[in-house]
Amino acid sequence: MILLGSTGSIGCNALKIARHFGTMIETLVAGRNITLLNEQIAQCSPKFVVIAQKSDVSKLQAKGAKVLFGSEGILEAISLSNSSLVLNALVGFIGLEPTLHSIALGKKVALANKESLVCGGWLVDTSKIIPVDSEHFSLWHLAQNHPIQRLCITASGGAFRDIPIESIPNQDAQSALKHPNWNMGKKITIDSASMVNKLLEVLEAFWLFGTKMIDAYIEKKSIIHALIGFADGSMSAHLAHPDMKLAISYALNPNLASKTALIPCLEFEDFASLRLERIDPRRYPLWALKDMLLAKPHLGIILNASNEVAVEGFLEGRYRFGKIAEIVSECIDHFSSIARPQTLEEILELDREVRGHVCKSLLDA
Repeated sequence: MILLGSTGSIGCNALKIARHFGTMIETLVAGRNITLLNEQIAQCSPKFVVIAQKSDVSKLQAKGAKVLFGSEGILEAISLSNSSLVLNALVGFIGLEPTLHSIALGKKVALANKESLVCGGWLVDTSKIIPVDSEHFSLWHLAQNHPIQRLCITASGGAFRDIPIESIPNQDAQSALKHPNWNMGKKITIDSASMVNKLLEVLEAFWLFGTKMIDAYIEKKSIIHALIGFADGSMSAHLAHPDMKLAISYALNPNLASKTALIPCLEFEDFASLRLERIDPRRYPLWALKDMLLAKPHLGIILNASNEVAVEGFLEGRYRFGKIAEIVSECIDHFSSIARPQTLEEILELDREVRGHVCKSLLDA
């Protein structure tokens, strides 16, 4: 297996499951957590290792692995690797090109990088994709051999789901990072609080399942992951403890995964207090963009780029939480009439243009 994003939470879980299944790790791709990467290298003995910065190479204990660097190094490592499975757990826009490159080489992609579909879903052969996001894995699990009519994914609601609405815009990063259910990376935790993460997942679901009949509800215990309404009028829900190990295990080895309990089974009494709640646009103003994004799914490029820049500034303490929605909404409005890019190069150029627009707007403010 080729593992992109090995030091993140999904990457770490993937390595645990790979050891459980006896799956060999040929390539590890990480960012700047060299200490953890060194531990992973010692355990896995990969042939190829990719790190973000050449300046970190002196800290790396490669153990004979070929070392490559940056985004170009990721593509080269994928090309050099014989493995037919790529688990893409990279965070952000950087994950798009490795997904396209892997598919072009005839490899299967276990996809946890939602930006690959949000920013270039029309270029991706989704028949080569195995969804790893828990919501999309649940939809896939439910949809086997059944014509679907509508889809629903669930959201935790993030850090500000229960505080007074009027206080949300003035919250700082320290408050936004206090997720009520679990510990995640900073970017996805902020996206959970703003509901941008669910917008990205709605677009991901559109490209994976080919329908615009997609909605989302808040389920505060994060036990219901997805629901499907079928063409025959019936509906099914997929319930499990909030653990990515289940989705990852099916991506690595579906035959073993279906027979192996890697997470504890729910008890029936766990269902008693489950409740779905509508996402309130007063609390999550960016959720109002959902229908526009489904009507023009290529605007996912604008959503993703503007949000990445906005979240970075928020985490650096340059403004309060409410500014994220202002930045993203203004950017979507500014680029709303843009035509869909037809090539990867055009996507990359539009991404740069959006980021430049946001940076200029912030300087002018």
